[in-house]
Amino acid sequence: MKSLVKLAFLTAALGLFSVLASAAAGSPADKSAKPAAYPLATCVVSGEKLGEMGAPIDYTYKQAGQPDRLVRFCCKSCIKKFEKDPAKYLKKLDEAAAKAPAAKADPHAGHNH
Repeated sequence: MKSLVKLAFLTAALGLFSVLASAAAGSPADKSAKPAAYPLATCVVSGEKLGEMGAPIDYTYKQAGQPDRLVRFCCKSCIKKFEKDPAKYLKKLDEAAAKAPAAKADPHAGHNH
């Protein structure tokens, strides 16, 4: 009986730990996950072209009740700037994403053949 109680306690503790870990604020993106489509070729904070200052830094922004968001930065110092006002930069990403599908919808649109 004691073994069963210990097992139940450990299972509950591990479940709580995973919930708490996934609820953490922003964190570096999981490198094993397939990168999501990203609407910009530039750092959302500095405007620098991604890759010019080394490999871009993938960051997962987490907010309760919202899906996780991939944000790419040119350097670590931009993460701190982003964290001061995430809504400002997320708005830029949303605007870029809204424009991207329209431009890619039909490359032949408007051409007479």
